[in-house]
Amino acid sequence: MQKNAHIIGAGISGLSAAVRLANANYTVHVHEATQQAGGRCRSYFDAATNLTIDNGNHLLLSGNRHALAYAKSIGTEAGLVGPKRAQFPFVDLSTGQRWQLDLGEGRLPLWVFDEARRVPDTGLLDYLALMPLIWAGTDKLVGKAIPCEGTLYRRLVQPLLLAALNVDPPEGSAGLAGAIVRETLLAGGQACRPLIARDGLSAVLVEPAIKLLQDKGGSVQLGHELREFAIAGDKVGELKFGGDSMAVGAGDVVVLAVPPRPAASLLPGLKTPSKFRAIVNAHFRFDPPRDAPPLVGVVGGLVEWLFAFPQRLSVTISNGDQLIDLPREELAQAIWQDVCKAAGLPGEPALPPWQIVRERRATFEATPEQNALRPGPVTAYKNLFLAGDWTDTGLPATIEGSVRSGDRAADLVLSRQHA
Repeated sequence: MQKNAHIIGAGISGLSAAVRLANANYTVHVHEATQQAGGRCRSYFDAATNLTIDNGNHLLLSGNRHALAYAKSIGTEAGLVGPKRAQFPFVDLSTGQRWQLDLGEGRLPLWVFDEARRVPDTGLLDYLALMPLIWAGTDKLVGKAIPCEGTLYRRLVQPLLLAALNVDPPEGSAGLAGAIVRETLLAGGQACRPLIARDGLSAVLVEPAIKLLQDKGGSVQLGHELREFAIAGDKVGELKFGGDSMAVGAGDVVVLAVPPRPAASLLPGLKTPSKFRAIVNAHFRFDPPRDAPPLVGVVGGLVEWLFAFPQRLSVTISNGDQLIDLPREELAQAIWQDVCKAAGLPGEPALPPWQIVRERRATFEATPEQNALRPGPVTAYKNLFLAGDWTDTGLPATIEGSVRSGDRAADLVLSRQHA
């Protein structure tokens, strides 16, 4: 008997669930409300820079097991590129000091014992002070678990946790921060090699997944917004879209992989995070210096991470609510000044063609309060499961969390099928 899986939402969480189910012989139908797949992880042609850019600058690490397995399953693992060793150059714009964090290649964090490889002006005791994060509960604040001050905090912990949690680290969930530390810094350099989709997120994580689904007889419909579930007993019996509806057969399943607000609208009573934080990304059409590393951590300025792509320098600013309403030209100029310093561009070249991408509701607030509102993958209906980085993945809202949620929803489908 043909088994159908309806995936509502073509973001990374929906696509990862779709691929997993397609590879388990489900005929998969993806329904996306907007006119593009990928959600926050997508690429598009930008007329202002005359380049293909990503909606947001996303960094993966070699320890992101679910994300890398997803890329491998759609044949694009080679499209995630980075240095052979887990090395992270940093610059402090307030002092001009530059250094390189060298996490090595092993499975143990032995780099903390080597003064030449760790953060300058830090000692072993500074790193040991981070240990309470490792076993902290999600209901505890980072600011109550570890000291949020000092050289190590300013030069490493604050940039790392800000990027992961998208909130000022002291107000973030210590449990979520601990999960990041356990899976990165504590897992040694083999888990921390930075990986970037140099040819664009869509080319690596989105388009090949859609092709795989179609090659296996599935479909991806854009502009196909689900308006309502029709319930039949303890199951979803019908999907009602704007102009059409689809019956959900006895052996069919549905994975709801949309943002929190539409999810709550479709499932009244569903508990979801209700507070969100912004992320600001900027892209400049400018050839990076020949020796520019693909990624530079920036402290002491407005910019936090500088990415070097062919013909383009791009930056990410997390927890960016204060920048959402600034005039675009003023913001671009301020960011470009930081870019010039961080990239070591002599004489601060004139502002090149640029684009600012501001996402007001980029991620849920990774605070204890909001984390407690994240639902699990199971719903009141036997054939309906949830996915999304805002569900209770044990991680903040990251690509790894998105893929993990999709994998988990698909695995639940498969386990119940065989029960």
